[in-house]
Amino acid sequence: MWDGEAAGAALPVVLEGFGITLLATVLGFAVAAVLGLAPAVVERAGPRWVAVPLRGAAGFVRSTPLLVQLFAAWVLVPALDALALGVLVLGVHYATYLSEVYRTGIDAVPRGQWEACTALSLPRRRVWRAVVLPQAVRNVLPPLGNYAVSLFKETPLLSVITVHEMVHEANVFGSTHFAYLESFTLAGAVFLLASWPTSLLVRRLEARLAH
Repeated sequence: MWDGEAAGAALPVVLEGFGITLLATVLGFAVAAVLGLAPAVVERAGPRWVAVPLRGAAGFVRSTPLLVQLFAAWVLVPALDALALGVLVLGVHYATYLSEVYRTGIDAVPRGQWEACTALSLPRRRVWRAVVLPQAVRNVLPPLGNYAVSLFKETPLLSVITVHEMVHEANVFGSTHFAYLESFTLAGAVFLLASWPTSLLVRRLEARLAH
């Protein structure tokens, strides 16, 4: 049965954990956004001997569960702070998906743009920096937003390496106060209130860019 007093006591604890959840989401996605771009560019502009191993490594990461990757990293790098380790693992895991998104955006740049750059004899670095990447990133903003929401919803997995994110804090409160219903309901409500409006914004952005 719902206990209003327990819910009131749980709310500050859950919100404190939400701060860690939000931090892990922002930093993890920033890592993913940067690391994910490199394989996409290398596959289109780099040598094959670099592109092939990168593609194989990305496939390996995508084929293994995030939970297993977190446990493995925790065992192999015990000296690293748990939150920093979690952010790094989240970033690398999602970078493998974002690389495919970036690659799609690069392929969507009209062929005429490439031909115009060749006709103008623009340096290769400038072509990528000033022409290709700005258009590619604009093309893939909605999918990037969707992956950001997905990463946010997977942050509870960080609790297995002792990161005190929101679900971890809800679980601790529930076990010490015998109020699992209140603490987990509040955690779920916070997830919903944070992710649902973001998903709607991504949908609106996708509709706007489609026109």
